[in-house]
Amino acid sequence: MTRFKQIISENLFNIPGWRTNRHIVVFESDDWGSIRMPSREVYETCLKHGYRVDNEVFSRYDSLASEEDLNFLFELLISFKDHRSKPPVITANCLIANPDFEKIRESGFNEYCYELITDTFKKYPSHKRCFEIWQEGSRMNVFKPQSHGREHLNVSRFMSDLKAGDKDAHFAFNYEMPGIFNKNAVEIGNNYVVSLEHSDKNDKVDKENITEEGLKLFKDLFLYDSESFIPSNYSWHPDLEYTLKKMGVKFIKGSKYQYIPKGSYRGFKQRYHYLGQVNALKQIYLMRNVFFEPTLSTSSDSVSSALRQIDTAFSWHKPAIISIHRINFVGFIDVKNRDSNLLLFNELLKAILKRWPDVEFMSSVELGNIIVSGKQNQI
Repeated sequence: MTRFKQIISENLFNIPGWRTNRHIVVFESDDWGSIRMPSREVYETCLKHGYRVDNEVFSRYDSLASEEDLNFLFELLISFKDHRSKPPVITANCLIANPDFEKIRESGFNEYCYELITDTFKKYPSHKRCFEIWQEGSRMNVFKPQSHGREHLNVSRFMSDLKAGDKDAHFAFNYEMPGIFNKNAVEIGNNYVVSLEHSDKNDKVDKENITEEGLKLFKDLFLYDSESFIPSNYSWHPDLEYTLKKMGVKFIKGSKYQYIPKGSYRGFKQRYHYLGQVNALKQIYLMRNVFFEPTLSTSSDSVSSALRQIDTAFSWHKPAIISIHRINFVGFIDVKNRDSNLLLFNELLKAILKRWPDVEFMSSVELGNIIVSGKQNQI
């Protein structure tokens, strides 16, 4: 019954919005550049101190992708070509900064400071060339960075807890993690990663300013504007869209629902979106309709599940916008996670090309521009 309801939901989600007869596949991948679990040693330390990071998937596997992680992924991608001789491309939704733990400590936890990802990479043992490899991936058309924000951290919430002496926040800080879950919480989850949730009106404005600065830093680093943006955890206030518009963002990406913060960390209101929907500022929503997340999935067959969702999208004349987070490609904490998922990704790509030989691989911005030029296909 649960699977039946899921299939019905997948079909219903694909009914409204923009349509095309082309078999377009977009791979959307979040969290590139963000610190999560710094090392295997820190992971083991968390366990020794009673933090059950082995039961929380992102703490268990996610970290900065190493040079080896990137090279293995790019080698796989360039081994495939669509009928136009173009490889599958990862739209890499990147965080441009991480906390500068040393400077924050020097300020007595009174001032938040960040460092660019290029500086973070230099501090890690297997990551010195990561940004250079990102650029190589872009030139090979297999890795196209777009903005996911300044950092994957709710700065005000983290700093407030550090100033208040919160033990869990300080434990995370001491081991250079952007937060961790409460040791005594019933549900394990890192609330600090919802970067755009706000406590009050002033905090909401601060989050808008952080987003604007993140987009400026993105352009400084990559030498082009990010034409698309995906808020962390699909959570943002509608007013943020004005900031995005000012910074040249044409496409807002997400899943079925936008989670609008209620303020004071009291949860979220849901707002439904569909592919090709246009807001009052003429920005277009690009919503994911396929999920290939082997590390996150409870499904015993992630490949078959993704193929079913792609088939559903195509049957409704929709592109397949596939969610595939960075965590699936990272082996820096546990190499088995990366290696097993690359095998599954290889299997998925083979199956896609066999079942739909006219498939077209493209980035989210390429798809967005097609939608802009083909508004007559929206229903």
